Amino acid sequence: MSNADCYGAKTVELQWGDWFVGDATHRIATLLGSCISVTLWHPRRRIGAMSHFVLPTRGAAKDGGLDPRFGDEALMLQAEALARLGVDIAQCEAKLFGGANMFPQQFQGSDTVGRQNGEAARRLLGEFGVRIVSESLYGAGHRRIIFDVSSGAVWVRHVNTPAPAAPSDRVPA
Repeated sequence: MSNADCYGAKTVELQWGDWFVGDATHRIATLLGSCISVTLWHPRRRIGAMSHFVLPTRGAAKDGGLDPRFGDEALMLQAEALARLGVDIAQCEAKLFGGANMFPQQFQGSDTVGRQNGEAARRLLGEFGVRIVSESLYGAGHRRIIFDVSSGAVWVRHVNTPAPAAPSDRVPA
């Protein structure tokens, strides 16, 4: 979905499993929990891409093409779209967001879906030779992010962040 804001930029709202590539006339926004958004920005060309993926990889045979719900496939789709615009993904700057533990009272430790997503995003960007310049990963609760493709800036606002569990409420590890 796209609309124009008061500054003339078209805002594209991503849902989970979406991705978008646009020029300096775009802003890209989403709401994240355990999912990850990878923003890619080419500073000289002012072209950017953003994904909102759910899981690191499908892990099984890929039927019917690439599926952007999975981090590895979302990044491949972004790379292909950028290449069609003459942008090499390795020349982009990346920023990572999300990977929250959405159930901190029930799940403690380092093996949450959000953490797996974040680590996969870092690894995948490394495989593509993309430099990560900023990240806002892990923790608990939702993040609202807005990526301004014109400047490369990404605004992050934490929303509905749950309070930590009281010691007596924690599930034993």
